[in-house]
Amino acid sequence: CVQPSVPPVPNYKLSMSIPEWLQAIQTYMKMLQYNHTGTQFFEIRKSRPLSGLMETAREMTRESLPIKCLEAVILGIYLTNGQPSVERFPISFKTHFSGNYFHHVVLGIYCNGRYGSLGMSRRSDLMDKPLTYRTLSDLIFEFEDSYKKYLHSVKKVKIGLYVPHEPHSFQPIEWKQLVLNVSKMMRTEVRKELEKFARDMRMKILKPSSAHSPMKERARGKSLSPRRRQGSPQRRTCRRDKS
Repeated sequence: CVQPSVPPVPNYKLSMSIPEWLQAIQTYMKMLQYNHTGTQFFEIRKSRPLSGLMETAREMTRESLPIKCLEAVILGIYLTNGQPSVERFPISFKTHFSGNYFHHVVLGIYCNGRYGSLGMSRRSDLMDKPLTYRTLSDLIFEFEDSYKKYLHSVKKVKIGLYVPHEPHSFQPIEWKQLVLNVSKMMRTEVRKELEKFARDMRMKILKPSSAHSPMKERARGKSLSPRRRQGSPQRRTCRRDKS
Protein backbone atom coordinates (compact mmCIF):
# COMPACT_ATOMS: atom_id res chain seq x y z
CA CYS A 1 0.00 0.00 0.00
CA VAL A 2 1.13 3.56 -0.66
CA GLN A 3 2.12 5.55 2.39
CA PRO A 4 0.57 9.04 2.54
CA SER A 5 3.24 11.64 1.88
CA VAL A 6 4.58 13.27 5.06
CA PRO A 7 5.61 16.90 4.58
CA PRO A 8 9.27 17.42 5.50
CA VAL A 9 9.87 19.54 8.61
CA PRO A 10 11.50 22.80 7.44
CA ASN A 11 15.14 23.37 8.31
CA TYR A 12 16.62 26.83 8.68
CA LYS A 13 19.43 27.56 6.24
CA LEU A 14 21.90 30.39 6.74
CA SER A 15 21.07 31.70 3.26
CA MET A 16 17.45 32.33 4.35
CA SER A 17 16.14 35.69 5.49
CA ILE A 18 13.86 35.61 8.55
CA PRO A 19 10.72 36.35 6.42
CA GLU A 20 11.67 33.43 4.14
CA TRP A 21 12.13 31.17 7.16
CA LEU A 22 8.73 32.18 8.61
CA GLN A 23 7.17 31.56 5.19
CA ALA A 24 8.72 28.06 5.13
CA ILE A 25 7.22 27.32 8.56
CA GLN A 26 3.79 28.60 7.51
CA THR A 27 3.93 26.57 4.28
CA TYR A 28 4.70 23.47 6.36
CA MET A 29 1.70 24.12 8.60
CA LYS A 30 -0.55 24.56 5.58
CA MET A 31 0.70 21.23 4.24
CA LEU A 32 -0.43 19.60 7.50
CA GLN A 33 -3.83 21.20 6.74
CA TYR A 34 -6.51 22.63 9.00
CA ASN A 35 -8.32 20.06 11.12
CA HIS A 36 -12.00 20.09 10.05
CA THR A 37 -12.80 16.68 11.58
CA GLY A 38 -14.25 17.90 14.88
CA THR A 39 -11.74 15.66 16.70
CA GLN A 40 -8.69 17.27 18.28
CA PHE A 41 -5.71 15.00 17.61
CA PHE A 42 -3.36 16.59 20.16
CA GLU A 43 -4.23 17.62 23.68
CA ILE A 44 -2.83 21.04 24.47
CA ARG A 45 -3.11 22.06 28.11
CA LYS A 46 -2.18 25.72 28.19
CA SER A 47 -0.92 25.55 31.78
CA ARG A 48 1.71 22.90 30.97
CA PRO A 49 5.40 23.84 31.15
CA LEU A 50 6.95 24.89 27.86
CA SER A 51 9.08 21.70 27.82
CA GLY A 52 5.94 19.52 27.81
CA LEU A 53 4.33 21.54 25.03
CA MET A 54 7.49 21.23 22.93
CA GLU A 55 7.22 17.43 23.33
CA THR A 56 3.69 17.69 21.90
CA ALA A 57 5.02 19.80 19.01
CA ARG A 58 7.61 17.12 18.25
CA GLU A 59 4.78 14.60 18.19
CA MET A 60 2.92 16.80 15.68
CA THR A 61 5.90 16.72 13.31
CA ARG A 62 6.06 12.92 13.63
CA GLU A 63 2.33 12.28 13.18
CA SER A 64 1.72 14.87 10.43
CA LEU A 65 -1.98 15.12 11.31
CA PRO A 66 -4.19 18.16 10.60
CA ILE A 67 -4.04 20.88 13.26
CA LYS A 68 -6.12 23.75 14.62
CA CYS A 69 -5.15 27.22 15.80
CA LEU A 70 -3.85 26.33 19.28
CA GLU A 71 -1.71 23.47 17.97
CA ALA A 72 -0.34 25.81 15.27
CA VAL A 73 0.81 28.27 17.96
CA ILE A 74 2.69 25.51 19.82
CA LEU A 75 4.17 24.19 16.57
CA GLY A 76 5.18 27.71 15.52
CA ILE A 77 7.03 28.20 18.82
CA TYR A 78 8.78 24.84 18.40
CA LEU A 79 9.91 25.56 14.85
CA THR A 80 11.17 29.09 15.62
CA ASN A 81 13.16 28.02 18.71
CA GLY A 82 16.84 28.77 18.34
CA GLN A 83 16.23 32.00 16.40
CA PRO A 84 16.85 34.55 19.17
CA SER A 85 16.16 37.50 16.85
CA VAL A 86 12.58 36.21 16.45
CA GLU A 87 10.36 37.00 19.45
CA ARG A 88 7.14 34.96 19.73
CA PHE A 89 4.02 35.75 21.77
CA PRO A 90 0.39 34.52 21.72
CA ILE A 91 -2.45 36.74 20.50
CA SER A 92 -5.99 35.57 21.36
CA PHE A 93 -9.28 36.89 19.98
CA LYS A 94 -12.79 36.56 21.32
CA THR A 95 -15.36 37.45 18.66
CA HIS A 96 -19.13 37.55 18.37
CA PHE A 97 -21.18 36.45 15.39
CA SER A 98 -24.85 35.56 15.03
CA GLY A 99 -25.48 35.20 18.77
CA ASN A 100 -22.38 33.06 19.42
CA TYR A 101 -18.89 33.70 20.77
CA PHE A 102 -15.79 32.30 19.09
CA HIS A 103 -12.20 31.97 20.24
CA HIS A 104 -9.09 32.02 18.10
CA VAL A 105 -5.35 32.29 18.75
CA VAL A 106 -2.32 33.05 16.56
CA LEU A 107 1.40 33.36 17.25
CA GLY A 108 2.54 36.97 17.13
CA ILE A 109 6.05 37.52 15.76
CA TYR A 110 8.37 40.47 16.38
CA CYS A 111 11.69 40.75 14.53
CA ASN A 112 13.87 43.63 13.33
CA GLY A 113 11.31 46.27 14.30
CA ARG A 114 8.41 44.62 12.47
CA TYR A 115 5.41 42.55 13.54
CA GLY A 116 3.69 39.62 11.83
CA SER A 117 2.11 36.28 12.76
CA LEU A 118 1.98 32.53 12.17
CA GLY A 119 -1.09 30.36 12.63
CA MET A 120 -3.90 28.23 11.26
CA SER A 121 -7.54 29.06 10.59
CA ARG A 122 -10.41 28.15 8.32
CA ARG A 123 -9.99 31.66 6.90
CA SER A 124 -6.79 32.47 5.03
CA ASP A 125 -6.66 36.06 6.34
CA LEU A 126 -7.03 35.08 10.02
CA MET A 127 -3.77 33.19 10.43
CA ASP A 128 -0.36 34.26 9.10
CA LYS A 129 0.45 37.90 8.44
CA PRO A 130 3.70 39.04 6.80
CA LEU A 131 6.45 40.57 8.91
CA THR A 132 5.69 44.07 7.67
CA TYR A 133 3.65 45.80 10.41
CA ARG A 134 5.45 48.70 12.06
CA THR A 135 3.47 48.50 15.31
CA LEU A 136 1.64 45.86 17.31
CA SER A 137 -1.58 47.85 16.99
CA ASP A 138 -1.27 47.88 13.18
CA LEU A 139 -1.14 44.07 13.30
CA ILE A 140 -4.11 43.79 15.68
CA PHE A 141 -6.22 46.22 13.62
CA GLU A 142 -5.39 44.20 10.50
CA PHE A 143 -6.91 41.14 12.19
CA GLU A 144 -9.90 43.18 13.35
CA ASP A 145 -10.50 44.40 9.77
CA SER A 146 -10.20 40.82 8.49
CA TYR A 147 -12.81 39.68 11.02
CA LYS A 148 -15.21 42.38 9.80
CA LYS A 149 -15.29 40.72 6.36
CA TYR A 150 -16.93 37.71 8.03
CA LEU A 151 -19.26 39.92 10.10
CA HIS A 152 -17.46 38.97 13.32
CA SER A 153 -17.10 41.75 15.88
CA VAL A 154 -13.96 41.49 18.02
CA LYS A 155 -14.88 41.69 21.71
CA LYS A 156 -11.58 40.97 23.46
CA VAL A 157 -7.92 40.78 22.51
CA LYS A 158 -5.43 39.08 24.82
CA ILE A 159 -1.68 39.42 24.35
CA GLY A 160 0.82 37.15 26.09
CA LEU A 161 4.48 37.62 26.87
CA TYR A 162 7.48 36.66 24.74
CA VAL A 163 7.98 32.90 24.89
CA PRO A 164 11.50 31.91 26.01
CA HIS A 165 13.73 30.25 23.42
CA GLU A 166 14.73 27.62 25.98
CA PRO A 167 12.76 24.50 24.90
CA HIS A 168 13.46 22.74 28.23
CA SER A 169 11.99 25.59 30.29
CA PHE A 170 9.62 24.54 33.06
CA GLN A 171 7.76 27.83 33.00
CA PRO A 172 4.37 27.87 31.29
CA ILE A 173 3.51 30.23 28.44
CA GLU A 174 1.98 33.49 29.64
CA TRP A 175 -1.14 33.66 27.43
CA LYS A 176 -2.86 36.83 28.61
CA GLN A 177 -0.67 39.45 30.18
CA LEU A 178 -2.70 42.23 28.53
CA VAL A 179 -6.49 41.86 28.17
CA LEU A 180 -8.31 44.54 26.20
CA ASN A 181 -12.09 44.78 26.03
CA VAL A 182 -11.78 46.33 22.58
CA SER A 183 -15.52 46.46 21.87
CA LYS A 184 -15.85 49.10 24.61
CA MET A 185 -12.79 51.14 23.64
CA MET A 186 -11.98 53.71 20.99
CA ARG A 187 -9.28 52.69 18.51
CA THR A 188 -7.03 55.51 19.75
CA GLU A 189 -7.32 54.08 23.27
CA VAL A 190 -6.62 50.53 22.06
CA ARG A 191 -3.60 51.76 20.12
CA LYS A 192 -2.23 53.61 23.16
CA GLU A 193 -2.58 50.51 25.39
CA LEU A 194 -1.04 48.19 22.79
CA GLU A 195 1.91 50.49 22.10
CA LYS A 196 2.75 50.92 25.78
CA PHE A 197 2.56 47.15 26.23
CA ALA A 198 4.68 46.50 23.13
CA ARG A 199 7.31 48.96 24.38
CA ASP A 200 7.41 47.24 27.78
CA MET A 201 7.70 43.86 26.02
CA ARG A 202 10.64 45.01 23.91
CA MET A 203 12.36 46.31 27.05
CA LYS A 204 11.62 42.93 28.71
CA ILE A 205 10.36 44.59 31.88
CA LEU A 206 7.07 42.71 32.10
CA LYS A 207 6.69 39.76 34.46
CA PRO A 208 4.10 36.97 34.10
CA SER A 209 0.81 37.87 35.75
CA SER A 210 1.18 34.69 37.80
CA ALA A 211 4.37 36.08 39.36
CA HIS A 212 4.16 37.33 42.92
CA SER A 213 4.08 41.04 42.20
CA PRO A 214 0.37 41.88 42.37
CA MET A 215 0.88 45.53 43.33
CA LYS A 216 3.00 46.28 40.27
CA GLU A 217 0.57 44.46 37.99
CA ARG A 218 -2.48 46.27 39.31
CA ALA A 219 -0.77 49.64 39.25
CA ARG A 220 -0.45 49.39 35.49
CA GLY A 221 -4.12 48.45 35.26
CA LYS A 222 -3.17 46.18 32.43
CA SER A 223 -3.57 42.55 33.31
CA LEU A 224 -5.98 40.32 35.13
CA SER A 225 -5.22 39.92 38.79
CA PRO A 226 -2.77 37.09 39.47
CA ARG A 227 -4.45 33.74 39.60
CA ARG A 228 -3.47 30.31 40.83
CA ARG A 229 -2.92 28.23 37.72
CA GLN A 230 -4.01 24.95 39.27
CA GLY A 231 -7.47 26.22 40.06
CA SER A 232 -8.36 27.66 36.69
CA PRO A 233 -10.42 25.28 34.53
CA GLN A 234 -8.95 24.64 31.13
CA ARG A 235 -10.73 26.09 28.14
CA ARG A 236 -10.20 24.92 24.60
CA THR A 237 -9.02 28.05 22.85
CA CYS A 238 -10.11 26.85 19.45
CA ARG A 239 -13.63 26.09 20.56
CA ARG A 240 -15.94 27.03 17.73
CA ASP A 241 -13.13 28.58 15.79
CA LYS A 242 -15.21 29.49 12.77
CA SER A 243 -12.56 31.94 11.84
